[in-house]
Amino acid sequence: MTFTRRATSTVLGLSFIGFAAGASAQTKWDLPSAYPATNFHTENLVQFAKDVDAATGGKLKITVHANASLFKANEIKRAVQSGQAQAGEVLLVNFENENPIYGADGIPFLATSYAEARKLATAQKPVLEKLLGGQGMKVLFTVPWPPQGIYVNKEIGSVAEMRGLKWRAYSPATAKIAELVGAQPVTIQAAELSQALATGVINSYMSSGSTGYDTKTYESIKYWYDTQAWLPKNAIIVNQKAFAALDATTQAAVLKAAAEAETRGWKISQEKNEWYSKALADKGMKIMKPSPKLMGDLKQVGSIMLADWEKKAGADGTAVISAFRKN
Repeated sequence: MTFTRRATSTVLGLSFIGFAAGASAQTKWDLPSAYPATNFHTENLVQFAKDVDAATGGKLKITVHANASLFKANEIKRAVQSGQAQAGEVLLVNFENENPIYGADGIPFLATSYAEARKLATAQKPVLEKLLGGQGMKVLFTVPWPPQGIYVNKEIGSVAEMRGLKWRAYSPATAKIAELVGAQPVTIQAAELSQALATGVINSYMSSGSTGYDTKTYESIKYWYDTQAWLPKNAIIVNQKAFAALDATTQAAVLKAAAEAETRGWKISQEKNEWYSKALADKGMKIMKPSPKLMGDLKQVGSIMLADWEKKAGADGTAVISAFRKN
């Protein structure tokens, strides 16, 4: 081989090695979510992914999979834990049966405003991080849903009038409410809600204005009681090994983008709360103020559920509630 050909081969070989190294330096993450692409939580996730991409110069690419297209809502946590997905968005209250701590923000009338929800999130955070850390995961950020109200196909003035309703249960807490008020719980996840309403599988459920608008609940149900019962949080979790595999600079970029996404998400949730209420009214839904009797009955339900939760949650639960009430 001549010197020229040998030199050319060497240059080409080095170029290929350089290209391969560059290609292998890019990391790709999947981030499954259970909610529609147009939901504010999903839009916030997409912005988070864009921010990470920009901050890392394309070294870390995060693909958001909306509307339970990659994993169903109740499968996402396990997928992240097992490494099938590097990150994911979960509704914490869905996993209360696994550990009561996940259900802290699903206790009716414990935290009923954004300020109280923030206090509860702060109180819950260290216990939640320890719990997920023991399962090989890490919390990147959390964002609350707007306050929860009751969607129902008739006017109600007391809990007694809820007896026999076909009630959507998407978490242990919402199933417990059904049990306490005498409704029939039916397990329906977010992606299946529109069909369940349209086919009459359910005729009532408790959720935010966001869920009602996204699922076009106004086409099947005409009443929404603005009870402001609780503000459940979505948590964006990451597989600890996947996070540890990133270099320090990329880790820092992810954590910075996560902190910004949390601040942005809380702000958008609060802004959207009023917008959703107006949007539902514009679609013909009657936004109802619950009667004192209905609220009194529901708060009794909340008291029963709090006592039950504290009993199951033990010392960790006591620590969360004590910290919440001190702040």
